[in-house]
Amino acid sequence: MKRPLVYPLDRNSNKEAREMADFYEETLGFTPNSLFTMMHRPRIAKAFLEMNQAVMENKGRLTSSLKRQLAYLASMTAGCRYCEAHAVRAAVRYGSDEDELNHIWEYKTYPAFSDAERAVFDFAIAAASVPNAVDDALSEKLRQYWDEGEIVEILGVVALFGYLNRWNDSMGTQLEEPAAEDGDTYLSAKGWSRGKHAY
Repeated sequence: MKRPLVYPLDRNSNKEAREMADFYEETLGFTPNSLFTMMHRPRIAKAFLEMNQAVMENKGRLTSSLKRQLAYLASMTAGCRYCEAHAVRAAVRYGSDEDELNHIWEYKTYPAFSDAERAVFDFAIAAASVPNAVDDALSEKLRQYWDEGEIVEILGVVALFGYLNRWNDSMGTQLEEPAAEDGDTYLSAKGWSRGKHAY
């Protein structure tokens, strides 16, 4: 794309934008341009922020780093370069092991991953696929390791990033430099690039 579909608002354009910027400074170290495009309709941005906080809150055994790893796999499956970089950046910031991030696409056999994590990753990829590939076998495998509330959290992450994948790829959201650096560090060996998100 020659330019984003809609340019993001300035972080100081209104009170809501400033408050949202403050929240994301802690999460990612910057506020995503995607949020500032949503701020053209503040109610959409507020609803997204609430959903994000609810989905990423840990109520069971799922860790913050595992949620970000599955977000990366779901975004990779959907093909959103912007969200891949954001998910891997958040995974690093929330304590994901560098060895795991470097071998996440080998999760089926790589010894750093548990069978419970493998079940999550298989499910995330299937749930993010079009057409959806979740079936009885995957569901049963997931239920072997995770309770119903935890499964809701897992699918919540996939669904949240499904929204973000559609938003950012359609918007052509410009990728921020800190996320691009983490994309280059952890993902470029697997063919990642900024794609349409570079201007």
